[in-house]
Amino acid sequence: MIQDIEPKRLCNQYQLPKQNRNDYIAVFSGNQILIKETNGRLELPKRADMEAAGCALHADTYLFCIDDDRYFLCSEDAEEWKTGNKVDISNDRAAAADFRRISMRQFREEADHELCFAVYTAYHLYQWYKNNRFCGCCGSRTVPDKKERMLFCAKCGNQIYPSIAPAVIAAVTNGDSILLTKYANREYKRYALIAGFTEIGETAEDTVRREVMEETGIRVKNIRYYKSQPWGIDGNLLLGYFAELDGSDRISIDENELSCAEWVRRDQLKDMDDSFSLTREMMRVFYEKYDSV
Repeated sequence: MIQDIEPKRLCNQYQLPKQNRNDYIAVFSGNQILIKETNGRLELPKRADMEAAGCALHADTYLFCIDDDRYFLCSEDAEEWKTGNKVDISNDRAAAADFRRISMRQFREEADHELCFAVYTAYHLYQWYKNNRFCGCCGSRTVPDKKERMLFCAKCGNQIYPSIAPAVIAAVTNGDSILLTKYANREYKRYALIAGFTEIGETAEDTVRREVMEETGIRVKNIRYYKSQPWGIDGNLLLGYFAELDGSDRISIDENELSCAEWVRRDQLKDMDDSFSLTREMMRVFYEKYDSV
């Protein structure tokens, strides 16, 4: 999955390191990322690349490291970022330096595994910083704490930590068939598993029961935890579960959520070559008849 970068290791401990020219800079603007292409391979620009292109870095924020590679965050958004922490990149300078801006969806399709994980994780923090520029209690501007990953309101003392939204992925099986769905009114058109956010007061298993019932009218039993996955592009921690049909296999879809839902036989499963997502791995595990299913 996207987080499986062994033998390399992500270290997300907060620190305030001295900057150097080999630091990678993640530059976001809305849902776009600035990338550099070298011999057909996508890369994040390094600080040295930005300086050579004449791009003005007005401070930046340390994110994490992967082994010895350090990642910092900047933004091209003038008002969507905290004061002074931005980068100025003209289109001419970007083109001259072989930089280009692409959507996060296009990035996922073109980037290698490790870089995709780094950028998704960086995007999670970018959204958190951007959405918490002001205190939700008193409206004052927040400032970064110097000891931990936290935004602080000096006026009222409010402390804001990175937000992570737990959600479940549910693979519902019925003998040699699995329940697959397609989302309604979304860009993503491939088959998916039932998914949904955990609500207040619920266990993850409660969420599985509720989401499957709400979206398809199906009851489930024998719910078993499989694996988890950070999914930074949406700020989620995904929890994967297998479950079995309990009772009638008649499907009644919620058309606000799904365009279709159907039982698909094991030998009919396709499009499982995407190794990034928990959904695809769970579909592949079912297809390969692992004992854990």
